[in-house]
Amino acid sequence: MSEPTRREGVVAGGPPKPGAAAGRDDRSGLEMDREEMLQLANQVAELVVDRIEGLPEDVAWEGDFKESLQDHLLSDPPEDGRPAGEVLTHAARKIMPLAARIDHPRFFGFIPSSPTWPGVLADFLVAGHQVNQCTWLSSSGPSQLELVVIDWIRQWVGYPEGAGGLLTSGGSVATITALVAAREAVQRGGPPTAYMSDQSHSAQIRAARIVGVERGHVRLVGSDRRFRLDMDALADAVARDRDAGLNPIAVCANAGAGSTGSIDPLPELADFCEAEGIWLHVDAAYGGFAVLTERGRRLLHGMERADSIGLDAHKWFFQPYEAGCLMVKDVNTLENAFAVSHDMLQDTIWGAGHPNFSDRGPQLSRSVRALKIWASVQTFGMRAFRRAISKGMELAARAEDYVHGSPMLEMLNPTSLGIVCFRINPAEAGLGESALDEINREVLASIFWGGRAFISSTLLHGTFSLRLCILNYTTTWEDVRETLEAVERSGGAAVEARRAKP
Repeated sequence: MSEPTRREGVVAGGPPKPGAAAGRDDRSGLEMDREEMLQLANQVAELVVDRIEGLPEDVAWEGDFKESLQDHLLSDPPEDGRPAGEVLTHAARKIMPLAARIDHPRFFGFIPSSPTWPGVLADFLVAGHQVNQCTWLSSSGPSQLELVVIDWIRQWVGYPEGAGGLLTSGGSVATITALVAAREAVQRGGPPTAYMSDQSHSAQIRAARIVGVERGHVRLVGSDRRFRLDMDALADAVARDRDAGLNPIAVCANAGAGSTGSIDPLPELADFCEAEGIWLHVDAAYGGFAVLTERGRRLLHGMERADSIGLDAHKWFFQPYEAGCLMVKDVNTLENAFAVSHDMLQDTIWGAGHPNFSDRGPQLSRSVRALKIWASVQTFGMRAFRRAISKGMELAARAEDYVHGSPMLEMLNPTSLGIVCFRINPAEAGLGESALDEINREVLASIFWGGRAFISSTLLHGTFSLRLCILNYTTTWEDVRETLEAVERSGGAAVEARRAKP
C-alpha cells in the first residue's frame, strides 16, 4: 500500500482546524485521512461479514499450542509501521480464528451466544466516540440510554418502580457488586458467611471471597436429584452458623445453573431469606432473559422477589461481549455501598441530581454498554427476541426427545431451559460406571478434535455427562440432530472397540 495522501488540518465536513496551518510537522504520526479510514473500516467489515457467512461450513473450534503461537507472534514491536490493511487482514485470518467460535451454529459447549449485527456495529460506534461513561458530566446521553435499558430489564424481570442497577462486564462483576451491597446492607456482628448450591458457578464462590467472606465460610449447600438447592440443608447451615456467632449475609440462587440449567426453588428461597434477614442474590446470567417468554416466566417465578439479580445480555440476549447487568430491588443499596467523593471529580456537580454510574459499582472508567442492547431491540423489536429465545428451548426439548429415542444415549437430567445433559450408555450393554466414564470421555475428545461441532462436559453428582447448550439464534434442528448423530457414531465405535479388547 502506498503512503496515503492526507488532508492537512481538515475535519471531515467542516472548516480547517485552528492552528493546523503549520502543516505536517504538527502531526503526531498517528493520524489517518478520511479516505484511508473509510477504506479500512470497509475492509474490516468485509472480513467480519465473510467470517459470519462462512461459519456454517466451518469448524466450531480451532486452536494451537503455545509454542507454535509464540513462534508466530512473539517479536519486538516494530520501530516503523506497515500498512494497516495488511495488519488487520493478518489479525483476521491468522490470529482471531484460533479460538472457540462461540457464535457458530454448532457450538454447543459452555454457554455460547451469537451477537446481532446491529450490536456489533454499536460497539464500533462506541469505540469511535471514546466516551467514558463514569459520570453524568462526561456522558449524559449514554447515561440516559443506560437508564432506559436498565428500566426495560427492570420491567422484564418484574421489579417494582425504584429498582435499578447498572451494566457490567459480566456475571462475575455483577455478583461481586451485589455481594458488596449485601455486606453493607446486612449490618450485624460476626464474620460473614455466604451460601450457594453445589451447582453454583465458580464466579459466585470467587465473588464471596473477594468481598471478604473467608474461604471456609463460603457454604456450598447440597442439591437434590434435579440439581436444585436443598432448602433443608440451607436452613441447617444458616442455623449452625448463627449459633457459632457468624453473620449470614447472602444466599446466591441459580436461575439457570451452568451445568444443567436447573433453577433453584426461588419462591421458597425468597420466603426463607426474608424471614432470616439475609440478602437473596439470583444468578440469572445464563437463564434470566428466558423471562421474556411465557415458559420462562413460569420457570423463573419468584426471581422478582430477590434483592439482586445478575443477567448477561451477551448470552441469551444475543449481544457482543461485554454486556452483563446487575439489577437491585432498591437502587440506593448500590449507591450506599459504592458512592465515594473525590476532589478531582468535584466538577460532576454539573450533573447534581443525576445518576453517576460510577456510584453504583466498582468501575470509574466505563465503556458504553447500553447502545448495543438498545440498537438491537430498536432494529428487530421484542417479538424477534422472544422468538429467538423460545427457539433455543424448543430445540433443547427436541434434543431430549431424540436422546430418549436413541438406544445408544441416556438422559441424565430433564432438560431445563436450553441445556441437555446426556451420555453414551447403550441399552443392554451392561457397562459399568468406570467403563461408561471412559467411553464418554473418548467421545468428547473425538467430537472436540474431529467434528464440525463443539460440545462440552460436566459432572452431575460425580457422573460424567456430555452436555449441549443450545442458545444460538442461527442454530437449526439439523445442526442439533447431526451433532447427536456424530455422538452416537463415535460412541458406537468406542463401545465396539472396548468389546473387541481381549
